[in-house]
Amino acid sequence: MQRAFLFTGQGSQFTGMGKELVERFDRARETFAEADEALGESVSALCFEGPDDKLQLTENTQPATLTVAVAAFRALGLTPDLAAGHSLGEYAAHVAAGTFDLGTAVKLVRQRATFMQNAVPVGTGGMVVLRKMDLAAVEELVAKVDAGICEIANKNEPQQTVVSGEAAAMDQLVELAPKRMALKLNVSVPFHCSMLNEAGKQFAALLDDTQMNDPAFPIWCNVDAKPVTTAQEARDALQRQFAGAVQWLPTVQGMFAAGVRDFVECGPKATLVNMVKRIAVGAGVDDVTTAAATTPDEISALQAS
Repeated sequence: MQRAFLFTGQGSQFTGMGKELVERFDRARETFAEADEALGESVSALCFEGPDDKLQLTENTQPATLTVAVAAFRALGLTPDLAAGHSLGEYAAHVAAGTFDLGTAVKLVRQRATFMQNAVPVGTGGMVVLRKMDLAAVEELVAKVDAGICEIANKNEPQQTVVSGEAAAMDQLVELAPKRMALKLNVSVPFHCSMLNEAGKQFAALLDDTQMNDPAFPIWCNVDAKPVTTAQEARDALQRQFAGAVQWLPTVQGMFAAGVRDFVECGPKATLVNMVKRIAVGAGVDDVTTAAATTPDEISALQAS
């Protein structure tokens, strides 16, 4: 049976993340040391000690979360048949596959976060999560918004979609949505929408100058919900991912169609495998197994299985 590894994205971070991994596994400790050296600052201290408000800054969250995900993967010491990551997590997947090294990746995502934060003045953009609504209903709702840019940013699971855009449009979306189904997210950037197009072009130029290798195993990319197998495909997908929607639901559905039934998540918290379970229910796929590799005990259990 094919095993897919999933890598958690932004939003799963918390102060203290990775500390137990470093205490238990040499490979995790080496991973944090590598990230610290590459950035020239202590990612370790940020993850282990915070403070929360500093860790929650996008420019810090992205390299910190990436480092934890890679540390968990390396501590586990297993090789998947294929992999995917949610938004930021796609970079961790590529580190796992050797597309680029961790030092390159943490510097890339630090710059990615800075480009994103600087692209839109704080307060002018936002994001809303719509729950207990299917994608078709969300699309109908988005089409009614006329107060500004309003675009689907994350197709997460059958009953959860995230929308991104201008602040006034997000306010209008919440007003139009059925009660208790729309929730504004506490973000400073309207991720994965056309408001980031210009910044995306700047970041694309940075990726053009980044040395990449063909991934050692296929990485299912966010923008196309299809596997990439070459360095150029990976570069192109990451360039488009910056301002493009995260096609997580179609990605998992595509993996199911390809016969994948075994999923392991590496990151600070297990969020993606829970999405996989709900997507499986929605698709009528009943032989799916999931596991988390987020704590030392979970990793040890997987190693023993």
